[in-house]
Amino acid sequence: MTTEMTTLDKIKKQIADNPIILYMKGSPKLPSCGFSAQAVQVLSQCGEAFAYVDILQNPDIRAELPKFADWPTFPQLWVEGELVGGCDIMLEMFQTGELQTLIKQTAEKHKS
Repeated sequence: MTTEMTTLDKIKKQIADNPIILYMKGSPKLPSCGFSAQAVQVLSQCGEAFAYVDILQNPDIRAELPKFADWPTFPQLWVEGELVGGCDIMLEMFQTGELQTLIKQTAEKHKS
């Protein structure tokens, strides 16, 4: 019996442990693609802390997450265990104010 987590277990745990998590290329300080950079920008403007996973450092997650999420591209924003979407959806939601509300409410709910 192996105790090592599968990639899928790892993904599920990350999503479960972090109410707001962004799977992206690079890090918020050094995004490695324009879409990830835009995603970080709008997420940061919501003013709440969020977790992130650099998929370039985690090729296993990069390979598995699109299948698990049924979403082929990165970045991917997950809020409370649900896939919100990628860069385009995040930008649209930000423009309507929906993203800010979602992020703020989620952060409030999870503040200890």
